[in-house]
Amino acid sequence: MSRIGKMPVSIVSGVSVDITDSSITVKGPKGSLSFNILSGIAIKEEDGLIVVERLNEDKKTRSFHGLTRATIANMIEGVTKGYEKRLEIIGVGYRAQATGKKINLTLGFSHPVEMEAPEGVTVSMDPDTKNLVIVSGIDKQSVGEFAANIRKLRKPEPYKGKGIRYLGEYVRRKAGKSAAK
Repeated sequence: MSRIGKMPVSIVSGVSVDITDSSITVKGPKGSLSFNILSGIAIKEEDGLIVVERLNEDKKTRSFHGLTRATIANMIEGVTKGYEKRLEIIGVGYRAQATGKKINLTLGFSHPVEMEAPEGVTVSMDPDTKNLVIVSGIDKQSVGEFAANIRKLRKPEPYKGKGIRYLGEYVRRKAGKSAAK
């Protein structure tokens, strides 16, 4: 039995859950999210709790049991609180500028890089520090994926530490070349 899958998910006040045969829709103050229920998984609502159960013991069904429960819990948290990833841009001349749903990055290439945020994701800059990008939204997967795509443009390098990193991420530094004797 999946340790994560067998735990019930509590429905927070202000959130409504609609369960059909093939999908589950969660609506809250920040928006609504839906998820297609995978075959072999049953979802029930009992006394303000959502219970995820397996219909058979196939390997595929067992692997989707915990995934389904975790996805539903993330959907409920997303429509109530939302998700946020913060990215630091470190390096001389490295800059970012957010305008609407687009972010314009100057990262030492011969051209600026412009990226457009997917539906439901917003990009902003921290007003206190000029090199802190904030990616936020209600869908945990799309927020994390867009933040990872921004980071992928210029990963932090180990010698000078330049690049894009998550706020609080530790980058192991290496010593450079030593002088020949």
